[in-house]
Amino acid sequence: MKENTKIIHSIPVDELTGAISVPIYQTSTFVQDAPGVNKGFDYSRTNNPTRQALENLIATLEYGSNGYAFASGLAAIDAVVKLLSAGDEIVAVDDIYGGAFRLFTHIYQRFGIKIKYVDTPNADNVSDAITPETKLIWIESPTNPTLKITDIKAVCTIAKKTTAWLRR
Repeated sequence: MKENTKIIHSIPVDELTGAISVPIYQTSTFVQDAPGVNKGFDYSRTNNPTRQALENLIATLEYGSNGYAFASGLAAIDAVVKLLSAGDEIVAVDDIYGGAFRLFTHIYQRFGIKIKYVDTPNADNVSDAITPETKLIWIESPTNPTLKITDIKAVCTIAKKTTAWLRR
């Protein structure tokens, strides 16, 4: 199947009406047959058909197995960092988004996660900063507001030689 055909066929059709665009479900709760027995949805904050359609479509377009949508970028960052444990380390771009900086510095450092800020456009700085405790390499490219550009491929090559994940 050609790429454009795949994209078109990835868009779910509303089963009830046949609409080509997924409706926005504005409900906060869903009817349950019994406590914990439902049609896949119980409360919109945990899951809802609109978000599920978006997540599935993004996963398909990105050749992934799963997609996850968040209410904000900071919520997504928080979810990723929660995969770490006390004693783990993050190597992060020094020109990081202010909200991420505050989250890393004011919250996660208190929980025992160390953060090293480096000038990631020079990939050697990333390599030099990595220790056995490094579990996450956090880059933003281009950065805001100074528009620093990190060579994502070079940093991925470095990350693959370590126990760190690369998230961008």
